[in-house]
Amino acid sequence: MTLIRDMCYPTPHELALAARALAEEDPSRVRLRQAGTSRAGEPLWLLSVGADARHTVLVVAGAHANEPVGGATALALARHLIREPAATGRAAWHFLLCADPDGAALHRTPRPYSLLDYHRNFFRPPGPEQPEWAPSLLPPDRLPPETLALTRLIDELRPALQVSLHGTDLGGSWVQLTRDIPGLAEPFGKSAAELHIPVETSASDASGWSSPGAGIFVMPAPGTSADGPFHPEDTRLSTWYHAHRHAGTTAIVEVPMWASDLVDDPAPHPDPRGALRVLAGRLTADAARVSALREGAADGTDPAAAALLRAVDWTLALIPRITAEWTCAGAPAEATAAYIGSIDAFGRRLSLRAAAMLLRVLHAQGHPAAPAVDRLVTGWCEEFADRFQARWVPVATQVEHQSRVVLAAYDRLVAAGR
Repeated sequence: MTLIRDMCYPTPHELALAARALAEEDPSRVRLRQAGTSRAGEPLWLLSVGADARHTVLVVAGAHANEPVGGATALALARHLIREPAATGRAAWHFLLCADPDGAALHRTPRPYSLLDYHRNFFRPPGPEQPEWAPSLLPPDRLPPETLALTRLIDELRPALQVSLHGTDLGGSWVQLTRDIPGLAEPFGKSAAELHIPVETSASDASGWSSPGAGIFVMPAPGTSADGPFHPEDTRLSTWYHAHRHAGTTAIVEVPMWASDLVDDPAPHPDPRGALRVLAGRLTADAARVSALREGAADGTDPAAAALLRAVDWTLALIPRITAEWTCAGAPAEATAAYIGSIDAFGRRLSLRAAAMLLRVLHAQGHPAAPAVDRLVTGWCEEFADRFQARWVPVATQVEHQSRVVLAAYDRLVAAGR
């Protein structure tokens, strides 16, 4: 499939309107139904293409509010499968168009023109409020309705393949798998090369995981040792593993908004452990600056401000654990430049995100500290872009790459006899 024009990131409402139009055009093959309701009462829409198939595929978009490409990809994939019925293979395809519409309403980025533009209206909920992560952080009786809707869908559809569409602000593309899909690295790498998207060969999200091919990472299996050190969550308790109850496999497909070749550099780093100590010191200092400014923000009763501040506090609380891990455990002695680059980007985005969300609250409150935080966010965005030589990846290119990888994952899964 090929998308030749650029586009904007659609809102949940726009996705629903487009999906409804598709269902009305071909009601015999395409259906749209409500799969649940968000905490704020927003509908969770499921678009389905095909029926009575041997396999089922569930594609989840919008699980992270600040990663808006998934909705555009889900819609593009659905259109492709409708236009070319043979492309569905032996599967019925189901698309959860936005798993977190409440979060999407707070992160407003139709088409950012710079990292600063992206962070002006940034929002990413704390872990317990994220639909996929909540089961790894909350007891079953406290799970949000978005999570319950998603797990109900998995139990109803019993997907052979679940795909979660994610994106990163700056870096490269990579894929995380709950089980290996043999042969996926080849079409993944080919797509990335053709579209000039770097492959993130040492993604910080997958630190310590096995990698059967460049940019492909397999998560720890249930019952094995704990997963990577940079998350407070246990990935194995997320909704990604819920598909295993039905012998399914989950793939998480990441694509960057801005690309950087620094995360695709295989050269050995001359002093990885020293570099991590420097990065830990910088992140600690940056977090302290944001924490000091956070003390002046009134919590208030405004729901949007409360959500933003919960996210600020959650992000800041992660940082001491992360810096301690960097300082104590350090990096492998043979770590590459790509590994340090990925860690560098990870640390920069943590403090920047906290500051950006805090700025939104201070602006709304007319707080006198707002100009100082504005300068901080502006400076950090410029430094981030300069350090990583960021180049914009058109939305259509992001969608094209994700779509190719999703189709390749299904093809390779079927070829493996699953």
